[in-house]
Amino acid sequence: MKSLLSPKQEPAYEAHRAEPPSTGSDTEAPGPLASFVRFVVCGGGIGVLSSAAVPLVATVMPWALANALITVASTLLCTELHSLFTFGTGRRAGLRRHLQSAGSATAAYAVTSAAILVLHTIQPSPTLLWEQTVYLTAAGLAGIGRFLVLRLFVFNAARGNAGQAQQLVPATSRRIAPRPYCTAA
Repeated sequence: MKSLLSPKQEPAYEAHRAEPPSTGSDTEAPGPLASFVRFVVCGGGIGVLSSAAVPLVATVMPWALANALITVASTLLCTELHSLFTFGTGRRAGLRRHLQSAGSATAAYAVTSAAILVLHTIQPSPTLLWEQTVYLTAAGLAGIGRFLVLRLFVFNAARGNAGQAQQLVPATSRRIAPRPYCTAA
């Protein structure tokens, strides 16, 4: 059987982005304000639970080890909550996101530690009120920075699709206007 397409009408193949895999969730990601509120609730709630857990775990092991163990566990839990709830990806975090989240948590730790070191450099014997003020201010700023990093880089759905492979799709599979069979008038 002879092809109905003339040689000029052979299907052209064009590169198109592959559609991202379905997450099984029909809901869209929450907006920036809703994400920030969820970030504060999840992170703050886990932070309060962690601060209660460290002294309990420290009864059976050294405090520094208990703190490290609870910090790792709470960071893993928060990353899962942020992936599923805070930023609404509809799927679990995965290794790459856990590592990126841990990196942002480490940066936040460095910011708060540096703030306290600067305070002790300026004022060798600060009052407890000054230490808490500086620490909480640095923690708040680091938290805002961490939220921005997680939202814009780690859990950003648009960035997640950028690395997907392209696939070839015949141009004829897209909707195009039909050509008239007879062009003679």
